[in-house]
This record gives sequence, C-alpha cells and structure tokens, in this order.
Amino acid sequence: MKVFGIAGHSGMGKTTLLERLIPELTARGLVVSLIKHSHKAIDIDRPGKDSFRLREAGCQEVLLLGNERWALMHELRGAEEPPLDYLLTRLQHCDLVLIEGFKHGDFPKLEVWRQGVGAPPLWPEWPGIVAIAGDALATAVKLPVFSLADIDKIADFAVSQAATR
Repeated sequence: MKVFGIAGHSGMGKTTLLERLIPELTARGLVVSLIKHSHKAIDIDRPGKDSFRLREAGCQEVLLLGNERWALMHELRGAEEPPLDYLLTRLQHCDLVLIEGFKHGDFPKLEVWRQGVGAPPLWPEWPGIVAIAGDALATAVKLPVFSLADIDKIADFAVSQAATR
C-alpha cells in the first residue's frame, strides 16, 4: 500500500479537501482507504444498542455487520493509541491510504492552511510536509503550493509522492 497524508490545524478544511480529492482518485481507478486520527473521544455506536451494551460489558473488540457495511470497534481501555503502522495492517489491500491527522508521522503530507483561520502553518516544524494547499501563502514557502480548488493537480501530486508502507 501507499500512504499520503493530509495535515493541518482544526478548521483548515482537511475533510472538505478530502471530500473532493477522493472522488478524483477513485475516478482514476484507484482503490482508496482512509485513516482519520482524532484527539476527541469518538463513538460510532449508540447507547442501548446490542453492540454498545456488549462492548460496555467488556469485549475488547466488537465487529458489527449490517447489510451495507461493517465496522470493527476496538476498545483501548486505557492502553496507548496504536501506531500508524499497526493500523495500516488492519486495512484490506488498497492502492492508496489517505491519512488525516497523525501530524507527527514520518510520511509525505500535504498541509492544508488558510490564512483566515488564524493558526500558523505546521510547516516547517512538522515532519513529512512536502506541499501546502491553501488560499494565501507567503512566497517564502520553499515547497510546492496548490490552490484548494486545484483538485486535479493535488491528486497528481498525492499519487506521485505517496510512500510505500
């Protein structure tokens, strides 16, 4: 598998960019998967549902299968978050894994940065940032810079820069 990351501060538009980038990549015939890291406590289950109740009863993993999708939920129960390489082994084979988050990870990333959000760029302090997509950037940036609207070029770049894992 190959991996390519989308990084940036909260509110910069990472998910919006991914919503536009994924259809472009799949239209090119690529099988794309995604790993999203969140610093929030997430839950894809609901209180009262059987799977929730059984997870709460102590299961380490619950695999929920429906007629349109399945999800594997793994309880950390105080354990450290697993590393990205471990999570990649949990995915079925695909052509490209897009990674949202994991800012510290050592893999190629496109930083999404918009001046109006008010946060400084992650580059050059964070590892792996090989390009920036945004609405207004200083010319002092010594990386490729893309407009957020230029999905074709961002897709070309992501495919060419993705690292094998």
